[in-house]
Amino acid sequence: MSKAIILVALCFLPALVMSARPNRNPFVVRGRVYCDTCLAGFETSASTFIPGAVVRLECKDRRTMELTYRHEARTDSTGSYKILVSEDHEDQFCDTMLVSSSQLRCSNVSPGHDRARVTLTRFNGIASDERFANNLGFLRDAASPGCAEIMKQYQETED
Repeated sequence: MSKAIILVALCFLPALVMSARPNRNPFVVRGRVYCDTCLAGFETSASTFIPGAVVRLECKDRRTMELTYRHEARTDSTGSYKILVSEDHEDQFCDTMLVSSSQLRCSNVSPGHDRARVTLTRFNGIASDERFANNLGFLRDAASPGCAEIMKQYQETED
């Protein structure tokens, strides 16, 4: 009987310790912020990335939609941001969203490119701790010179 108790303890003790131990590997949410210089509504070869833009990560409870987590980050010289998240947000909706642009001529939010959903849980089969959010975009106040030529590349032709 005592052997059975010891065997059961040896089987369940590691699982119990793992569940009680805080997670040491934070999630890393990465993304980029761009300027739609051609007012195309999507990234083009003329789009540029915005250094100094502010992005926010928010997580909300799925049932109550109560805000449970918020963190802001600023993009680096390549328009990239990185947000470290130490806790698991298994039953929550988490979105990265635009807050502000550092460029006055490119500060209007691009509709449909203002937020991106990210999954922040380890209970979904994703092995990596890195999460990549879709790029977020601002619109320039007026199209840059040369955009007409670039936009011709995206037009459909009929044969």
